[in-house]
Amino acid sequence: MPNPTAAMLVIGDEILSGRTRDANMHYLAGELTRHGIELAEVRIVSDNPAAIVAALNALRHAYDTVVTSGGIGPTHDDITADSVAAAFEVPIDVRDDARALLQAHYDRQGTELNTARLRMARIPDGATLIDNPVSIAPGFSLGNVHVMAGVPSVFQAMVASVLPTLTGGAPLLSQTLRIQRGEGDIAGPLGDLATEFDDLQFGSYPYQKDGVFGANVVVRGTDGARVDAAMTRLAGLFPES
Repeated sequence: MPNPTAAMLVIGDEILSGRTRDANMHYLAGELTRHGIELAEVRIVSDNPAAIVAALNALRHAYDTVVTSGGIGPTHDDITADSVAAAFEVPIDVRDDARALLQAHYDRQGTELNTARLRMARIPDGATLIDNPVSIAPGFSLGNVHVMAGVPSVFQAMVASVLPTLTGGAPLLSQTLRIQRGEGDIAGPLGDLATEFDDLQFGSYPYQKDGVFGANVVVRGTDGARVDAAMTRLAGLFPES
């Protein structure tokens, strides 16, 4: 039985402009892999409501789980929560439990819970809150969509909150063989091996070092014995590696 699938939707003009480098995709991919969930697609969209709604609807109908990052802060361009509500066609408003979390947090800091900060308590109807032990303002889950902050430390804390609730599969195992030949030399035999072991994933990642061309060939799968067998065959094809 194949592992569950997931997609990620990264939201924010700052990512597309190059101003901010996204670190959350790399982190999420690793965590999902360990949990036996295949991250099958990642999309990046601007702070545009129609773009967010269209992408979210496409992804949530195509995959078991969708994780979003970005756009749930206090500023005018933080429009993710409203866009998620629009995608699900449900109302959105300040919710008492989210407001209470923020009120207690800002009271402890001696800071006013002003109108801007209160935006972070606006939650679509029917959603459940995602715990945020770093900065308190919650994310939320609605259907198979999990809406998280873009700040990496907060995103990681929210992933830790959500991951135990997701149905996982067999962890994806991988092994790597460094082959000191160019990809053009190994492509044929590697393609034949991939056909023979069609239940596994084969990836070839070329490199050049000191004028020598080579490739790191990675074999991935959920069955350790099959991965071992494929690696043995691979090493036999290129014994000089």
